[in-house]
Amino acid sequence: MTSRTRTTVPAYEELARRADAPPGSSWGVFGPGDQLGMLNFLTPERTAAAAALVRRGATFDLDYPLNTFVPSLAGTRPPTEHHIFANNSNHRDDWVDSFYLQSTSQVDGLRHIRHPRHGFYGGVPDDAIQVGTPDLGIQLLAEKGIAGRGVLLDAVRYYESAGRPLEFGTITRITPADLDAIAEFCGVTLRPGDIVLLHTGFAEGWIARTPEERAARGGGTGLDQSDEMLAWLWDHQVALMASDNGGLESWPVNPDSGWVDPDEPPPPRGPSHNGMMHRPLIGLLGMIIGELWKLDGLAADCAADGVHEFFLTVKPLNLVGGVGSPPNAIAIK
Repeated sequence: MTSRTRTTVPAYEELARRADAPPGSSWGVFGPGDQLGMLNFLTPERTAAAAALVRRGATFDLDYPLNTFVPSLAGTRPPTEHHIFANNSNHRDDWVDSFYLQSTSQVDGLRHIRHPRHGFYGGVPDDAIQVGTPDLGIQLLAEKGIAGRGVLLDAVRYYESAGRPLEFGTITRITPADLDAIAEFCGVTLRPGDIVLLHTGFAEGWIARTPEERAARGGGTGLDQSDEMLAWLWDHQVALMASDNGGLESWPVNPDSGWVDPDEPPPPRGPSHNGMMHRPLIGLLGMIIGELWKLDGLAADCAADGVHEFFLTVKPLNLVGGVGSPPNAIAIK
């Protein structure tokens, strides 16, 4: 699956009025059968331009170690078990059990969430989403190779400067206007094809607290669920967006978004996705989402040198039919 480019990209308001596909979807925008979605905005030309952002050679690992978030935030992912064995005294080999690919720093592929009415991205049928089948699998991201301009939006330092510091366990719903203000504070202008990282401080706060304090948290800061937010992400032609929180979005969901279905039964286990922006964002627009990325060190460096743009690589596992993966992400300045 290769990236496709378009001379003209329709505005989100045009997508919202579509009659030839689900309203608010990008299905077919990048050509028939496309399965990369908004990653198509990250073109070879934009990758090549982003390489010029490497000036110091400073590298930043954006993945937390496996088992950092135990018990898992979703409550359905047991810890990974690492085993080492030897065939002889001079040899070591190893394997893992219970390796849940979205249990720590992760990217959500386009198999992760379907839209309740319209289904999986591009109209891929439900029965194509099986173990070993390729449609919308994480291997498509591995084959493409994600490398481009990364931009850090440091919400932590922005809100501190505004006298409204973000607090662990409380909800701040970040709106499109807030994102514009954070970008201005950080001195960056978004460009088409950018990989946008949102630093909320959630992961740092979670790690620093006791299990009891983690369980008692009332909510979390993230993107507000709204059509305006979908329009902001699409019209800026963001290729991928990731955060250090557990879902990119604010939690609990905004009850006034219009997306909460009062008749949808709660799931038998795990969190409910009712009202989440994941559904239109992944299922309709085709955006790859990153969660629980390690952004504290990068954010500190960006604050120190005033440079909030960098070269960024993301290399998910080449697992045919995978739903998600650790990002294996590196920022280079």
